[in-house]
Amino acid sequence: MRVPLVLLAGVDPEAMATAMVGLQFSLPEAVAVRHEIDPERGLLTRTVSDLSGIVETHETLLEHACVTCAIREDILPTLERLARDGRWHSIVAHLPVGAEAGHLCAALTWDTRLARFLRVATVVTALSGRHPVRDLVGDDLLADRGLHCAPDDRRGVGEVLAAMVEYADALVLDGDADPVARSLVAALARPGVALLDGAHGLDGGQLLGGLHQRAHRDGWTSPTRSDPLPELRAEGVWRVDLRSPRPFHPERLLESLELLGGGAHRSRGCFWLPTRPGRAVEWDGAGGQLSIGDHAGWGRRTPFTRIVLTGVGVAPAHLRDAFADLLVADGERGSWSASEDGFEPWLGPIREVA
Repeated sequence: MRVPLVLLAGVDPEAMATAMVGLQFSLPEAVAVRHEIDPERGLLTRTVSDLSGIVETHETLLEHACVTCAIREDILPTLERLARDGRWHSIVAHLPVGAEAGHLCAALTWDTRLARFLRVATVVTALSGRHPVRDLVGDDLLADRGLHCAPDDRRGVGEVLAAMVEYADALVLDGDADPVARSLVAALARPGVALLDGAHGLDGGQLLGGLHQRAHRDGWTSPTRSDPLPELRAEGVWRVDLRSPRPFHPERLLESLELLGGGAHRSRGCFWLPTRPGRAVEWDGAGGQLSIGDHAGWGRRTPFTRIVLTGVGVAPAHLRDAFADLLVADGERGSWSASEDGFEPWLGPIREVA
């Protein structure tokens, strides 16, 4: 019988610690394992506990201080060992601050041996109730707050936390947030996901049930999602859904990325380039930080461009016009090269991805 696994993610140590306590009391026959990364020392600290107290602590020197190494070298082996131990009915895994649960879920999906002992039951994201808007659409880097996972970790707090909110099966605030902040979190979250004020609202039976459904998760988090979005009924929050079957113009996009990628909002989606017609390119941004990367081939799907932007207050008036200007116009013959388009630093040479 596979042991259910509850994953806890977040970017605020205090919010995660509070949620961890709530999870342990909601699942009294569970074992909890907490991992912390010290990127400067290249050290991974593991603490295992249950309601009787601390079971073990251990420190591991990582070959590279990063989430991937931590998952491979200690997190997965520890989870397997605890699952096979037989003393506990479930496991709560407190991931390193800033580590996204998707990396661990992917590893468990592809490792058929581990899948014999473990199943991901629920992914919980913990948020601070003090300043969730700043966390989600501000321009702080994890390194600015001393929360980076590696010496070269330059990820933005908003980019990481927004992805965690979108991926989560349950969301927990560690205190009362104002209505606009709650609305922003709810607007980013998958429809139907519970947003709780405090870990005391967590239900053990639901946590161990079937909250984590891969199809539902992928349908919401995929860069190439194409379904209509649910109606936004949120106080003080705006959303702009920009869509077109046409590609972005490579030169205009490079010159004007900040028109859509800059600003205090969350933006994500996909686009395609006439120089790389077979590839869907991922767009992932928040708070002025923007990541662009090769996502996947289109396969039998017709390529399209779609960027969804979400923020608080009033939507910037220029977004729709800027989006239209970045697209290749009907009948436009581009001046771009068939061998280079300027996106090589992010997407690699055209010949390797076409």
